[in-house]
Amino acid sequence: MNSADTASASTSALRFRTPSASATDGAPAPAISFTAVTKSFRQKTVLRNLDLSVDRGEVFALLGANGAGKTTAINILTTLAQADSGTVEIMGVDVHTDPAEAKRHFAVTGQSAAVDTYLSAAENLVLLGRLSGLPRRAAKARSEELASTLSLTTFMNSRVGALSGGMRRRLDLALSLVVPVKVLILDEPTTGLDTRSRRELWAEIQRLSADGTTVFLTTQYLDEADALATRIGLLDRGRLAGLGTPAELKARVGEDTVSVADEQGSTRTETATDGTVRGIADVLVPLLDDSPNATVTLRSPSLDDVFLTFTSSEGKSVN
Repeated sequence: MNSADTASASTSALRFRTPSASATDGAPAPAISFTAVTKSFRQKTVLRNLDLSVDRGEVFALLGANGAGKTTAINILTTLAQADSGTVEIMGVDVHTDPAEAKRHFAVTGQSAAVDTYLSAAENLVLLGRLSGLPRRAAKARSEELASTLSLTTFMNSRVGALSGGMRRRLDLALSLVVPVKVLILDEPTTGLDTRSRRELWAEIQRLSADGTTVFLTTQYLDEADALATRIGLLDRGRLAGLGTPAELKARVGEDTVSVADEQGSTRTETATDGTVRGIADVLVPLLDDSPNATVTLRSPSLDDVFLTFTSSEGKSVN
């Protein structure tokens, strides 16, 4: 190795050990941070100077139209792709300069896990535990603990190929938790599940969050983001177009409105209100004096309104 190589290696080693800016200020580093991240494929820019920070212990949902850059962001975060520029950290560890250390802090569950469908659920869990370095007894104990926590005990001896979609997703989640982690990354975890299975998986995600796990998820279901997320980020053509709590984002796109329709169903008026009983009454009383049989509808902004406001329907990118 020549002196230039030695200097380069020394610089890299120092970079591995340099704490993030937030850590040096005395506060813990965020669970996840994207700083000025840009990524292009075949001269198509997929992420554009993305800045995003996820606090420890929160459930963060990343939303966007198909091709907005969500999958690329996940791939960079999980070390499957490399940003052209910028920095991505998990628990203060740079995922590019020290991927091995970064991987110790997170687990990822996609739309399907790499499992042996001819083995039972228990065999898959124990096998992954052994591959992760757990002794056989510890791997078995961990699989039983996860089965109890995720209501899989009854199905542990069933071949994975015979499990329902809901049970398979629970197993996917269990597999990602064989080795406890601080950050759980879920890429569209409930796609294809029925309503009951989705709600059951939501409950498990909420339980993990309550126990201190940071959850970073992408989803195509806006009601899922509304129910689970502490905060939501909206990507539009690779840029962060909106960021806030569900309530904050809804407040930015509109007000509560009261619609009054006459007996024939024609809307007579639609008036903004503050959503309180007094505010609604102030709007309705004068209107209903003239049309006592009118139909009244109260509408609040939804995440659908947020999504349509902050995202574009133009063009799909390559991610």
